[in-house]
Amino acid sequence: MSHKIAPSVLACDFANIQSESEMLNKSEADWFHIDIMDGVFVPNISFGLPVMEAFHKHATKPLDVHLMIKDADPYIADFKKAGAHVLTVHWEACTHIHRTIQAIQAEGMLAGVSLNPGTPVSVLEDIIQDLDLVLIMSVNPGFGGQKFIEGAYKKIKQTKELIQKTGSKALIEVDGGVNAENAPKLIAAGADVLVAGSFVFKSDDPIATIKNLKEI
Repeated sequence: MSHKIAPSVLACDFANIQSESEMLNKSEADWFHIDIMDGVFVPNISFGLPVMEAFHKHATKPLDVHLMIKDADPYIADFKKAGAHVLTVHWEACTHIHRTIQAIQAEGMLAGVSLNPGTPVSVLEDIIQDLDLVLIMSVNPGFGGQKFIEGAYKKIKQTKELIQKTGSKALIEVDGGVNAENAPKLIAAGADVLVAGSFVFKSDDPIATIKNLKEI
């Protein structure tokens, strides 16, 4: 399977959501990656459902929604209505992770679980077969433009081994500090989906940058 590219719109120009969305539509990007932050689980606030709905209005590609919020359960149906195709929650933020996964899938979305850099892959052992996606954070969540944490390669390999051992069909996504230099190593380690924000939107030619990431 060819790897997917999911540009993180957190790094885009919010004054021009329509034109930024149209650029991604024209590009070889596979998903729009949407980061939702609440200022509680992470020390930052991004945007909520109305802005996500604005992206959905213009996007012709699936919305890959990453919830960095304390209590996702009450909002799961709302994110489905706002256009989410993939809905990923943090293992560290969910008290009843199985229930949350089941609720996401019951709404017809793919369910993902994200791990912070300090959380071991072993916590996924009891849920990996239920997951559609595992998101490995290669920076501490909350802010864009951070330096890549090298330990992500090991965690991707460990996740791949767990998926193969259990027969899970989960994809492995990696988010944080992804660029043209580390992307080949991430794919070699087992990553299926690369999230790139600043590297795409701050480049001189985002469409060419996405194309280059896709062709690695």
